[in-house]
Amino acid sequence: MKVNIHRLLKEAAAAVPEAEWIGLRRVTNRLTVFSAIDGKFDQGFGGTDEGVMLEVLYKGTFGYAATADMSSEGIRWAAGRAFAAAQSAHPYRIYQFDQSVRPAAQVRYTTQRKTRSGFPAGETVELLCSACEAARISPQIIQTAASCEMGMSEIEMVSTNGADVQQTIHFGGISMNAVAREGDIIQQRSANGHSACTYQGGRELFNSADILKRAHKAGTEAVELLTAEPCPTGKRTLVLMPDQMMLQIHESVGHALEIDRILGDERNFAGGSFITLEDIGHFRYGSPLMNVAFDPTIAQELASYGADDIGNTAVKEYLIKDGILIGALGSLESQKRSGLHGVANQRACSWNRPPIDRMANLNLEAGTSSFDSIISSIENGVLMFSNRSWSIDDYRNKFQFGCEYGKLIENGKLTKTVRDPNYRGISRYFWNSLCAVGDASTFEVFGTPNCGKGEPNQVIRVGHASPVCAFSDVEVFGGGK
Repeated sequence: MKVNIHRLLKEAAAAVPEAEWIGLRRVTNRLTVFSAIDGKFDQGFGGTDEGVMLEVLYKGTFGYAATADMSSEGIRWAAGRAFAAAQSAHPYRIYQFDQSVRPAAQVRYTTQRKTRSGFPAGETVELLCSACEAARISPQIIQTAASCEMGMSEIEMVSTNGADVQQTIHFGGISMNAVAREGDIIQQRSANGHSACTYQGGRELFNSADILKRAHKAGTEAVELLTAEPCPTGKRTLVLMPDQMMLQIHESVGHALEIDRILGDERNFAGGSFITLEDIGHFRYGSPLMNVAFDPTIAQELASYGADDIGNTAVKEYLIKDGILIGALGSLESQKRSGLHGVANQRACSWNRPPIDRMANLNLEAGTSSFDSIISSIENGVLMFSNRSWSIDDYRNKFQFGCEYGKLIENGKLTKTVRDPNYRGISRYFWNSLCAVGDASTFEVFGTPNCGKGEPNQVIRVGHASPVCAFSDVEVFGGGK
């Protein structure tokens, strides 16, 4: 039964008349997951989760309480709990907020779907099993796996100062991988890096012809890697495909630019940042070819929305322009505390979590170089695809990433396939070595549903898009058998 959230707001306001401001955010999450291994059904699960987060402002301090009981009694109880929390926290507040950090936005957003039909369980499982079989191109393939998730999030938010936000997000994604073995050499190849292929949309996201083609390619390349030489060691030009650029942007730009981390809020759990508040506005983050934007407006990208979870209207904002850091990922609360301009990124994973500074869609803008021109300009390099492993320090500074598949670049041509390619660097110097950025023909959009942050932990959907990029004098190396 549809909940009248305006009625619930009136109940909350009656319960705590001393509150300066009250907001209600109702969230309904539906998720279905299926998986197959070696061409056979593995498991399926899912469900629906629904509840309300009630937020109260009292003497400049916010208090929160969540409940799945949306009766009058349940809402009044939650309002009392939130108000008590604000009262208790008030003497220890780190900043005195006002209603300006909760805008009275009127926003409607719905995912654009080409196909609005459902996802029949039988057809979906059959497709996953077929993908497993398509990847089994040789007896050397010892395991194939495919999984998918599809879901919907419905968010309604109202407040006593007039906010009224309604958003419905539909998403889905599929991941596939093949594992090959020859003696003591084991190699894995996935379709675009496991769960990177998650997007907003409808049934059109599960195009069977495309999925089977990608599964076959994964199996073929896994077998190819068994006879490939290890990636050489030394400094050379590194070319990263968009499916690896996704992780590079996420780890060494996205998390580093979250203002709550810069302020120290996340240091106990997720860490801090090598960026300081004083850096924003003049710090040279990368070469003049580096342009990074927060952009929650791309229709298919996973973290697109009309407003964040406090009702701040979402618009495209540049964070890095011509290599200079000009902004950061800070919500209205973080903007007040830091005195810096930010973006609409105060987001929560569900109804039972308060919103905090999060990435959404964070994209590296396309440049002017074609893929062929990038490769032809390199004498000694390596091209890497699809993340396999990652490690980065708690200040998002020193990192080491491994990829699934590599190709040597010799005298302007792609030559031998190499296995176990890895690279390492320091964020600032790495991005300043950016020497070529692919044009729009190389630009690809990706998304992942599992970015974790916060205490208690919140796992949230983020999107990243990037063209092919080249970096000069990067330390690359092989590893493993």
